[in-house]
Amino acid sequence: MKPDVHPDYHPVVFKDANTGAAFLTRSTATSARTIDWETPDGTTTYPLVVVEVSADSHPFWTGRSQVLDAAGQVEKFRRRYGYPPAGTG
Repeated sequence: MKPDVHPDYHPVVFKDANTGAAFLTRSTATSARTIDWETPDGTTTYPLVVVEVSADSHPFWTGRSQVLDAAGQVEKFRRRYGYPPAGTG
């Protein structure tokens, strides 16, 4: 690889603002905030990036997603604008 071309890829702690869950990964993201993280070799200080949504709070991953009642919306539209019910013509 060419020197001075690629961004610095380093360990970073991401913290979910909603749940407080944090995880250590590698990233090119930078931050002035830091956090002490317990590792097998002892406590290490890493940059901290706070995110609004992570897998810990996203509705798709937590199973708390809302299901839209599409059939009910179609029937409501048909009643409002005088269309015949579905399947009648």
